[in-house]
Amino acid sequence: MKKTKTIIILATIAILFVASMYWLYSKNMEDPIVYETEKPVMGSIVKKTVATGSIVPKEEVLIKPNISGIIDEIFVEAGNTVKAGDLIAKVKVVPNVSSLNSAKSNINNVKTQVETARLAFENQKSMYNRQKELFEKGVISANEFDNAQLSYNQAQQRLKQEQVGLTAANQNYDIVRTGTTSGMGASANTEIRATVSGMVLDVPVKTGNQVIEANNFNDGTTIATLADVDRMIFEGKVDESEVGKIKEGMPLEITVGALPDESFNADLDYIAPKGVDENGAIQFEIKGTMKHLDTTKTFIRAGLSANASIILAKADDVITLKEALVQYDTKTQKPFVEVMVGDQDFERRDIELGISDGIDVEVKSGISKDDNIKVWNQLKPTMGKG
Repeated sequence: MKKTKTIIILATIAILFVASMYWLYSKNMEDPIVYETEKPVMGSIVKKTVATGSIVPKEEVLIKPNISGIIDEIFVEAGNTVKAGDLIAKVKVVPNVSSLNSAKSNINNVKTQVETARLAFENQKSMYNRQKELFEKGVISANEFDNAQLSYNQAQQRLKQEQVGLTAANQNYDIVRTGTTSGMGASANTEIRATVSGMVLDVPVKTGNQVIEANNFNDGTTIATLADVDRMIFEGKVDESEVGKIKEGMPLEITVGALPDESFNADLDYIAPKGVDENGAIQFEIKGTMKHLDTTKTFIRAGLSANASIILAKADDVITLKEALVQYDTKTQKPFVEVMVGDQDFERRDIELGISDGIDVEVKSGISKDDNIKVWNQLKPTMGKG
């Protein structure tokens, strides 16, 4: 029994010895690590942050009716270009019974006033004619004649005022009943016209829809939305971690999802003073006015999603290096690289860094564009010859 145990122990020791020798032999046969190198390049570094949003018109105008009723006819559709004053739609008025009765009653009252003023005028006219004959015969004084003439003129003026009032009452009745009256022309309440020039973005109503005029209790029904599509802006949001890095006046580079091959320039001209909580993150609204838009070449539709690259800093024609090649001193945390000075022989050089875009970094001093920089963090060694 003891002999068997001894044999097993000796066999185990022998196997471990052979395995150790094989491992040492394998390690001895491996070539040493051969580090690759990369050269710095001359180029540009742009540090930027990205905001997501959409392209919208700088100003949208909502066309609303001046009177409640039913859409009788629509003359435009989305995509049409209109000028200020162009006819958008016509509204057929459904008269309010109470307002109609009130307008009728007002006409009757004014007619009574006109008749009373007419009788007074006829009376003053007769008196004036008699006084005139007596004055011409020298029977009455000039003062008495002047008083008669003044009363006549006043009665005539009062009659004219009452007649104007009757005309206005009739027009008001027509407006209540039909929405328009003779003499209104293009200002008729039933004719809805464009208030600005631009493109029709949306016509949310159809013929036969009921519409409501704007008042103190209701915003009114929107018949059409107009906008100048040559004046577009980017509306987006940035995270609170980035809002402190941006300021008004910074340039934006806009990319539109529907137009992947084009980019547009804009200026950041608004940053919201107050953030909004969205899914646990504070977002700040920003706006940027797009520049040099030529809608005859590229038509940007309102509402298209877009991204805005906000350029925080930029350096042109500088020495750039991949940020992965930079090492940091464990004590001082200052950056350095290892530069090849011979065959697989490297020396440390401290460098001064500038701006970084997260991939490449600007090197202000410490190396030249002809230096070979050690790739110190390569994933696996290069296999040697042999």
